[in-house]
Amino acid sequence: MSGSSRHLRTSIQADEWRTLLRVAVIGGGTADREILALAEEMGRLIGESGYLLVSGGRGGVMEAASRGARSGGGLVLGILPGLSRSEANPWVDIVITTGLGHLRNALVVGNSDIVVAVDGAFGTLSEIAHARIQQIPVLGLRTWDIPGILPMETPQQVISYIRKHIEAR
Repeated sequence: MSGSSRHLRTSIQADEWRTLLRVAVIGGGTADREILALAEEMGRLIGESGYLLVSGGRGGVMEAASRGARSGGGLVLGILPGLSRSEANPWVDIVITTGLGHLRNALVVGNSDIVVAVDGAFGTLSEIAHARIQQIPVLGLRTWDIPGILPMETPQQVISYIRKHIEAR
């Protein structure tokens, strides 16, 4: 375990885990540089805000957001499709293996207070659907243009929305 992971683990008390705001960042396992930069900035702001970043724990948007959250001092929960913890990207602090493949998408969003969709394809669309079924708000950054997603222009706008509408609950 790296020194920074040890520090993160001991810096949060057990009872704080229950109330920590959880923000899922969902998106494709592959993406272009612009989308990856957007996801990393989103993750950084989540980390700096003291929120727990939840993702599918692998590459692409998930990895970029995880890297950003860690650079912002945050914690990252990765819910993996397979059974091997080694599938997780190196920025995930807490790895949950499922052996469920894409069915784990419901677990990713179900363990979140709000979902931020960044780009993405059909896997992302399934996570959006699960979030809406569970009545979890979905904010979108350059993603699907469908009812139920509140489009945002920037990661800063997403964080402002979360602070105003989600933290206040």
